[in-house]
Amino acid sequence: MIGVGMIFDETYRPFFESVHREGLYDRRHGDVAVPLVAMASRTGTRAAKYQVDLQDKLPPFENYSGTSSVDQMLAQGVDFACVATPDNRHYDAAKKVLSAGVHLLIEKPSVLSLSELDDLTQLAREQHLLAKVVYHKLLDPDHKKLRTLVHDDVLQHVNTGYCSLLEPKSISGGQFSEWIVGRNPGTYVAVHYIKLIDFTFGGKLKTVMATGQRGLVGPKDGPTWDSTQMRMIYEYADGREAAFDIHTSWVTPDNFPGYVEQEVQFRFDNGVWNGHSRKRGIECTVEGRTPFTLKTTMNNHYNGTFVEPWGARSQRGYGIEVLERFAREVAYVEFAGEPADRSQRLHEMQALGYNDLAADRQTVAAVQALEAILERHVAGEPDCVVRVNDPLGGLVLYHPNGRPPEVLYSGMV
Repeated sequence: MIGVGMIFDETYRPFFESVHREGLYDRRHGDVAVPLVAMASRTGTRAAKYQVDLQDKLPPFENYSGTSSVDQMLAQGVDFACVATPDNRHYDAAKKVLSAGVHLLIEKPSVLSLSELDDLTQLAREQHLLAKVVYHKLLDPDHKKLRTLVHDDVLQHVNTGYCSLLEPKSISGGQFSEWIVGRNPGTYVAVHYIKLIDFTFGGKLKTVMATGQRGLVGPKDGPTWDSTQMRMIYEYADGREAAFDIHTSWVTPDNFPGYVEQEVQFRFDNGVWNGHSRKRGIECTVEGRTPFTLKTTMNNHYNGTFVEPWGARSQRGYGIEVLERFAREVAYVEFAGEPADRSQRLHEMQALGYNDLAADRQTVAAVQALEAILERHVAGEPDCVVRVNDPLGGLVLYHPNGRPPEVLYSGMV
């Protein structure tokens, strides 16, 4: 396990507690134990707190910190590792994991460039390992229903799409303040919708445009962004195109009722799909608690704590389900049959486009394009456009002032 914080407390922690209590069973491989063996992080402070908090819920685990923490963790011997560091630190840790012969699960975005993606996918193939990405929104019941209707041709041919995700100031100003300098909320959260669009509708990414705002989290002329607006254009097999706009921000007021406000709209030839996090069910106000220690609008689909009707306490949701699914994929590869057939089982799991690293190409291409456009904006050149699979290369940045195009990635996306 690499990286700790809120994401651990809301997803990894309840997963490891649950799998410790109940095991991981499938008739193809029997009961498999999935212990939390170690954590690796820069300071080890939060992991040390978890060691105390989890004393009665999990067996002891090692807490490694410092510059060599990942190497120490891998030297101990693990079957899979989860990389949950800030996004611009994913690549180095992920490469160490795969090089050590360990299955990899990496938080979104997987990496920030196609060259890094090429390195990791090649390494996973050479090592005969699973390399997967956490896209928990694909497991959201609402998004699964959307894909089902598209898959079954009930909703026909997407025309346009709009996605918005707004997070409170406490995210950028407190929780993630250590690492957001020079970063943007688009790479951090727009990637969820990029993958949703890419996986649900298919098609070929053609063009990426972006802009944004600065001045609250950092200086108005600095490299740290308050919010971003991104447009992707996809082309489909019949030659028709669709444009998708994704707006993200992490400077929403902390007491905004939505806390994390999420909204999507997709228009089709024969229909419209609307989804809104605040309109799908729950609002709660408790004096002195909401919206700070208790959220006013709860997403109990993602992560909820419950007292079950039979009295037991539980914590579940699609943010936890996605981790269990990865553990099941690893268990299937390693234990669900004869060793001689492992390569076939590995191939089956690698063919799952919803989370395999090799299927992440267009998503990473969009992220790399976004990062490049915002970087040029900071340098005083806004309004650049990135073309995908252009005659000059796989990712080509065009400047508005007529300067020669810049090839960001030469291979085909």
